Amino acid sequence: MKSYVNPGEQLVVALYVRDIKDSSEFYRSYGFEVVRDEGTFMELKWEDARLFLSAVPGTPPPPVTPIGNMRVMVRDVDSYWTLANKMGAKILSPIQDQYYGLRDFVIAGPDGLALRFATWL
Repeated sequence: MKSYVNPGEQLVVALYVRDIKDSSEFYRSYGFEVVRDEGTFMELKWEDARLFLSAVPGTPPPPVTPIGNMRVMVRDVDSYWTLANKMGAKILSPIQDQYYGLRDFVIAGPDGLALRFATWL
């Protein structure tokens, strides 16, 4: 079956955020690039994938425990581990080799969605 849209636009995470500036700075600090900035809406990209941030008035504070995580595959996960520690990220799961074939770690994001950086073993 032929794809309806290109792979980078097929599945996009859209986050409702309390502070779009803080949220975008968090993702940009780890390498996401801003594609579009309309003030209360931002489109960021990681390679071919997209992340939408929408500032929604009255958005409640993020939960203490993240609702899930967004995995980002990278060539050198150890360099991202070093960056996360240097930036003082809240570590939810330290870097380690996993039984499922990845070396990864998880940090807390600003809006209740954690960020997992991983590479193949």
